[in-house]
Amino acid sequence: MDKLYWLDQIKLQDRAKVGVQAFYLSKIQQRGYPVVPGFVVSADVLRQFLETLNSSESLIADLPHSSLHLDVDNWRQLQQVAGRLRQEIIAASIPSHWVSTIFQAARHWQKSSLILRPSLAISTNQEIRNVSGLLESVFCPCGEEEIGIALKQLWSQLFRARSLLYWRSAGISMPKINLGVLVQPVDDAIASGILNTKLSGWEIEATWGLGLAITNGEVLPDIYYIEPKTGAVIERQLGNKMLAYRLHNGVLPTDNLQLTPDHDYLLAYLLAESQQQEYALPEEYLQELIAVGNQLVSELGGTLTMKWTVTPESPAHDDAELSTPKLYITEVSVPQAVTSSVHFIQGIGAARGRIIGNAHVIFSSSQKPVQVPQGVILIAPVVTPDWFPLLHGVTGIITEQGGLTSHAAILARELGIPAVVSATGATTILQAGERLLLDGDRGEVYRLTGDGEKFPSGEMERLMDEEKVVHYQSTNLPIIATQLLVNLSQPRLIEQVQRLPVDGVGLLRSELMMLNILKGKHPQKWLLEGRKVELLEILSEQIMQFARAFSPRPIFYRSLDWRYSEQTERDSLSLSDNYSISPSSILGERGVFNYVQNPAVFELELQALATVQASGYKNINLLLPFVRTVEEFVFCRHKVEEAGLMQISQFQLWMMAEVPSVLFLLPEYIKAGVAGISIGTNDLTQLLLGVDREQGKLGKILDESHPAVMAAIAQLIKMSQDGGIPCSICGQAPVL
Repeated sequence: MDKLYWLDQIKLQDRAKVGVQAFYLSKIQQRGYPVVPGFVVSADVLRQFLETLNSSESLIADLPHSSLHLDVDNWRQLQQVAGRLRQEIIAASIPSHWVSTIFQAARHWQKSSLILRPSLAISTNQEIRNVSGLLESVFCPCGEEEIGIALKQLWSQLFRARSLLYWRSAGISMPKINLGVLVQPVDDAIASGILNTKLSGWEIEATWGLGLAITNGEVLPDIYYIEPKTGAVIERQLGNKMLAYRLHNGVLPTDNLQLTPDHDYLLAYLLAESQQQEYALPEEYLQELIAVGNQLVSELGGTLTMKWTVTPESPAHDDAELSTPKLYITEVSVPQAVTSSVHFIQGIGAARGRIIGNAHVIFSSSQKPVQVPQGVILIAPVVTPDWFPLLHGVTGIITEQGGLTSHAAILARELGIPAVVSATGATTILQAGERLLLDGDRGEVYRLTGDGEKFPSGEMERLMDEEKVVHYQSTNLPIIATQLLVNLSQPRLIEQVQRLPVDGVGLLRSELMMLNILKGKHPQKWLLEGRKVELLEILSEQIMQFARAFSPRPIFYRSLDWRYSEQTERDSLSLSDNYSISPSSILGERGVFNYVQNPAVFELELQALATVQASGYKNINLLLPFVRTVEEFVFCRHKVEEAGLMQISQFQLWMMAEVPSVLFLLPEYIKAGVAGISIGTNDLTQLLLGVDREQGKLGKILDESHPAVMAAIAQLIKMSQDGGIPCSICGQAPVL
């Protein structure tokens, strides 16, 4: 095995062997920056390892010189090839003297835990500095056997299906790929996070413990907005941090390391409520972080991403006292220096379709833009429902956060435009006005330059000729044994959707429908301005369009369900003098609790429904959102009765079954008069599993097929049958 490359000794000529990530860390460490020490297992070691593989499979036998000619459109073949390659690597043996060399070097730090970070370089003019979604770090104990296993786990990530797809799409053959492995000691952290020095303004993210909670999207981190020139903190926002990660105190069995992800070596723990309400980054380290960022920007350029951690200095002996915590840099990347003619970002495909368009970048979601140009691909950290009126002219959406059930995903599907969510670093990597290809089916974003776009033969021409917006199309569906209802909110889609072989509208989403008519004002504001009659007339006409188009098929109008952050001009309104909630809450003043506190808007909605009924449309029903208690339902039922809606026998009052308390209270709701339930799997999942569906790469965490969620759905269906009421289901779970 070639020698190890220590960070403080790496030279320019070593760059291809150690990878770009390690090279830049070495560069700043040698200039005196507080970088975690480490060494690199060079790319040549992986190449030598692959050459030792003894396999009859031609594709594997050719490694590392294989060009891997794959049909990237054949996903079954892609998965099969990736599985065979990774299985071969994991099962192979690494020469014992290689592992011993790494282990002896790591023992120098006298630490019990290590982290192995990928450091990639391409032997062409292309550089890849942000490999988020392709290659991930691996944690392991500092032991020979464990190091060998972790090394193979990291190497095998080169041959994931998504990695193979990237290499093929970008025209990169295996011999051009150099993967170094940066080995560093790791300690439990007080706080960790990310510094982004964007041209529009700096942002610092922070959370308790190790940074994995941010990477996984399991927390909404604290955010600091920094004025670059002065280093002043313009604004700070307390995050939603319910859990943190620390190292496992004991050494896990080897078999466990082989069969499960490296994350089993880490422990997630719940934070005390008092700690959740505190900023994770101590003030003195905030100022130090800003100072370090200023120095790096002056040396490396105006736009960079730096991961950091505040770690208690560990003693050499267990009985020694801990010294003062220290700020360390763990990773640094410089996205603007990427020279690839095609740059690839992997996210989650949230709304189907492919589109080519120019980028329009929103760097911060703390302030809603006044307008968005027509025909652009919108890129933002996150998209909230109050942006909906701005999205009608965009052709695609890319967000850095969120999952399949995030609001960006839901809005994109509602508008019929492609979307990719959880595209880490998109606002930093992509520049305004750039030509992009957005693939909502695969969850991929490509940067195009117009001169040398590298795609499989004929792919670009086909994409350019395709319809740019996905339209609903009638199709001959098989006969099914249950009703099929659609979710809808936009009158412009009525003509297309009403021709589909559906049995009605299962969810007429009032929030999105009303955002088109409220002109940026909360409905309560309309009432305070004396414009109740005007709003009632507009809302009644909107609802009537749906009732008319689908009659006699049923329409289930879901009354308003707005969270704190979704209510426009919210600061001018007060629901209750003694009620307040953090803007970062994933719940807020949701559902019928809002009606109890301030019933005026709900009463207006009921008047609008009564107006539609009085016009002769008997197919309109009411669906109550986010019902927490039987008392809340009874309150709403009385309001419905006062509005006269119950006088028509066809009218039904349903409720969403999405708050877990319904699992215990459904018989009581039935006694109180609920005529049916709609299982809202999006909210039910996030509340049962305790995660925010808007944050990060939730595919790993927010699982609608989780046994707990499946059991809850089965229980609700059984209870509905026993209670003699109908039950429907909506959300992401039914379409998976």
